[in-house]
Amino acid sequence: MTYDPTGHLLLTPVDREAPVRVRRLRQLGFGDRPDPAFDEFAHKLAEVTGAPFSMVNFIDEHRQFFAGLHTPSGMHTGSDLGAAAVAGDGGVSRFMARDHGYCPHVVVRRKALVLEDVCDYPRFAGNPVVDEIGIRSYLGAPLIDRTGIALGTICVVDTEPRPWGRAGLETIKSLAAELIEQIHRREDGRI
Repeated sequence: MTYDPTGHLLLTPVDREAPVRVRRLRQLGFGDRPDPAFDEFAHKLAEVTGAPFSMVNFIDEHRQFFAGLHTPSGMHTGSDLGAAAVAGDGGVSRFMARDHGYCPHVVVRRKALVLEDVCDYPRFAGNPVVDEIGIRSYLGAPLIDRTGIALGTICVVDTEPRPWGRAGLETIKSLAAELIEQIHRREDGRI
């Protein structure tokens, strides 16, 4: 965490691993285009957790990219998820600023994060996604691959508080391990 000159706590943690992560993501071919397998996995996340929004999220030095995205309507549009802004060409951008949301915290901490009601945590309640998108609940886990690099996260969010509890924590960690295994199989040519 860093502080600005006026003494306010800045919400986005310093990410010293970002350059190494970017190289690994490029090696894997991830981080800059939607992937049907990751969209399918995001859909599975939503089904298992009952959350309306879910993502497979890769993070670089400046932004986050939703390589997998599930929304309530099943459409991947900016109107369905405020974080997915409409691109200039009328398409959908799956990019979000690095200082929005909670996934950058999960990547830097390298631990799952459960926020049943983000407003209960002053450190997280001031995040732009609360006011701009209406996020009230978050559950996410890091995607740590065989090289030890945290590539990104899987996460689910809701616009209402959710009692995720220990069961939610164990579920998201298990699903992260499942996706990492899928990524390894893909890298090894077994998919």
